[in-house]
Amino acid sequence: MNTLKFLLALWKANLQSVMEYRASFLTQMLGMILNNSIYFLVWVIFFERFDNVNGWGIGDMYVTFGIAASAFGLVSLLFGNTFNLGDIITRGRLDYYLSLPKPVLLHALASRSTASGLGDFAYGYLSLAASGLMTPQSALRFTLATLLAAVVFASFLILVQSLAFWMGSSNSLVNIATNAMITFAIYPITLFDNTAKVILFTLIPAALMGALPASFTISFQWQTLGQLFLGAVLFLGLAILVFQAGLRRYESGSGIQVEV
Repeated sequence: MNTLKFLLALWKANLQSVMEYRASFLTQMLGMILNNSIYFLVWVIFFERFDNVNGWGIGDMYVTFGIAASAFGLVSLLFGNTFNLGDIITRGRLDYYLSLPKPVLLHALASRSTASGLGDFAYGYLSLAASGLMTPQSALRFTLATLLAAVVFASFLILVQSLAFWMGSSNSLVNIATNAMITFAIYPITLFDNTAKVILFTLIPAALMGALPASFTISFQWQTLGQLFLGAVLFLGLAILVFQAGLRRYESGSGIQVEV
């Protein structure tokens, strides 16, 4: 409970910080919604020419894209430093978090919030509404699926960025891995053969951020829900283990830092 209270207080402070300049906050949020809408036009044009891809239609794509966007937005909004963890490690900025009596990884990730993330998160629900598949039940499934997809996405980023403990600066690898995760998450899973599907459920778990959560949203199945939970738990557990292993060999940045 103490950790939860700490997180809520941290999120409240982050929200107050990003909303200090409300015009900028609203501009970033609306700009991201517009950006996602323009990006999705490619799929609208594609499905005007082809009715479906092995049974995957435009409605499925709206849901898939929406979940990926909402999951990305949720991580950006609540755990913004997930995208900067590698830099924090290589620059020795973990010293600050190590000096405080809070979980190091959780504190580091939640110490930053990206305002545009709220636009991504909101866009997901707009995309679900545009799919024509939105009902009270599907909206609840969409919310649960988004939470699990966000856990997988954040865990994958932690795994990749924790390599900085051993490799030093790994920005190029992080960018490639992040782009691969997002790109494959918004593609119809039916495009890929069995070998590619194995990769998309393991090495680059994009299917757990897009196609599988979308399938659960469209049609409730206990098996699909179980797979989502299992994937989220396994990747989160692995991410924590790898980070903790790296933390044991972490070398201080030997610098005086002031954090506000």
